[in-house]
Amino acid sequence: MSFDIFKIVVKGVVVLILVAIFTGLIYWLLKVSQWSWMATYYPLLIKGLWLTLLLWVFSCALGMIFAIPIGLVQVTGPRWLAALAKGFCTVIRGTPLLLQLWLIYYGLGSLFPKIAMVYPAFRQDFMWLIRLDAFWYALLAFTLSFAGYEGEIMRGAFLGVPRGELEAARAFGMSPWKVLTRVWFPRAVRLVLPTLAGEVVLQLKSTPLAMTVTVMDLAGVVRNRITQDTYIVYEPLMLLAAIYMCLTFLTVWAFSYIEKKVPQKR
Repeated sequence: MSFDIFKIVVKGVVVLILVAIFTGLIYWLLKVSQWSWMATYYPLLIKGLWLTLLLWVFSCALGMIFAIPIGLVQVTGPRWLAALAKGFCTVIRGTPLLLQLWLIYYGLGSLFPKIAMVYPAFRQDFMWLIRLDAFWYALLAFTLSFAGYEGEIMRGAFLGVPRGELEAARAFGMSPWKVLTRVWFPRAVRLVLPTLAGEVVLQLKSTPLAMTVTVMDLAGVVRNRITQDTYIVYEPLMLLAAIYMCLTFLTVWAFSYIEKKVPQKR
């Protein structure tokens, strides 16, 4: 009986703390915080949000396209190609994403101007501006990072498909391509969906690193423009957190919906 009373007291204290925090937050938003800067900077915020979405969606999509063969080749071989794929995943997973981004931006990015010094015609084609835009270096770094992590996850997913299902498909006379596309790959995707949702969310929360190489994504606009121009710190950061939380919620909901629609077995 005393334990039940203790639980009630603990729950009451927790509720009071949460109510106090929520009340303080509402008071701060209504009475203390400053939002006048929104009218001036909302075009930049929209543009930054658009860049963030582009970087996030394309890096996940392209990374997944690379991750599937990286995971498959580690299971099927040949050995030398499997070793290369394993080495790629090991390097990507063993080094920080920020370091990878800097190596690509400052390493590969500094290579093109040197080539242009030797071959002046290199500056004349329409690709020159693309080569100098930091967005593409960030996209490449995030794509390779996502491919490295998901390649290892896809390897586990391919190994997780019961061998009996593959042998049954071959017994029906299916070609190796049909076994892969109709049995092996769909079952592997079903196994990897819960993990993939978490990886996509982590990729979203990694996109602010792009501002370290001058990409004016959403975090870059908040950190490098709004806070430096207005000296207002907390309100822009609160807005940034709210936007990322909304995107995370939508992502988790979308993957939950897909998981419910995808059949457990084929």
